[in-house]
Amino acid sequence: MAPTRWGFVSAGKISNDFKVALDTLPKDEHQVVAVAARSLESAQKFAKTHNIPAAYGSYAELAAQKDIDVVYIGSIHTQHAPVTTMMLQAGKPVLCEKPMSVNSREARQMIGLAKEKGIFFMEAVWSCFFPAYLKVREIIDSGAVGEVKVVTACFGYNVNIDVPRLTERPSGSMLDMGIWGSGDLYQFATMVFGGEEPQDITTSGHLISDGGVDETVTVVLKYSGNRMATLLCSMSANMPNEAYVCGTKSFLKIPNFWCPTEVIAPDKTHRFPLPPPEKPLNYENSTGMRFEAMEVRRCLQEGLKESPLMTHAMSLQIAGLLDQTRKVVGVVYDQDKE
Repeated sequence: MAPTRWGFVSAGKISNDFKVALDTLPKDEHQVVAVAARSLESAQKFAKTHNIPAAYGSYAELAAQKDIDVVYIGSIHTQHAPVTTMMLQAGKPVLCEKPMSVNSREARQMIGLAKEKGIFFMEAVWSCFFPAYLKVREIIDSGAVGEVKVVTACFGYNVNIDVPRLTERPSGSMLDMGIWGSGDLYQFATMVFGGEEPQDITTSGHLISDGGVDETVTVVLKYSGNRMATLLCSMSANMPNEAYVCGTKSFLKIPNFWCPTEVIAPDKTHRFPLPPPEKPLNYENSTGMRFEAMEVRRCLQEGLKESPLMTHAMSLQIAGLLDQTRKVVGVVYDQDKE
């Protein structure tokens, strides 16, 4: 069977890690055939580092290529919507890095276009494809923890707020770190509670000085049957970065819940080691991005337009929850006014 031919948008850190993750998979299944960046020099440097045959100095050039089966968009998140739109208009299936959009309006437009064109589109919420998540779901379904009543999860680092990307809108703990943190927080709760919409959302947080950027945010989601999820995300505190699923019989602990390699269950610790990288990584456990790539290939081979593991509805739910959270905390982006 022919390999899936990837085109990369952006030659940044996350694109580096995704390419290293792809290199842990069989070469007769995944090949990166082109990379595009905002400058030809950056694209050429990335291509040389990763042995990619073609490099382009504009995203439009990549969109025009005929030998690409799917495009991975790893550019800055403010560019996700326009670049995704460009690729979908060119007939290219898309895996878009998270957050797929700045707000739910953009998310609806992107998904609407993919549906209109009949093209595969998926948000790269990588955590839900990890084998550890499948084990969490399996243990919950087995009844080992009883009826799940409470989910708690936190994600936070004391980061350098002098980095412009983190303090210029649209950014902040809930969006920039956040869908690496808060989006994965929401996704984890959504996974545990089977995609159910929360009945009520309570949010509290504070901003960085007068920048209009959220620094620390706490969200409590109330579900039917008095079930709760408590989620905490911060840019100013080093947190344990773990999740708990608490039931009437016992609980599960998931360290590094957004890229987990183990699940601590009542009976034992289930471990899922990742393959070692062949080149340096920028982020923790990034070779785990291999699992979302495997899912993209499966979906393309089966003619699916969305993944059943990360559906369009899930992306819209996460985007909507982020919108509601920002509104309460007082974070408003220019894109919200368009």
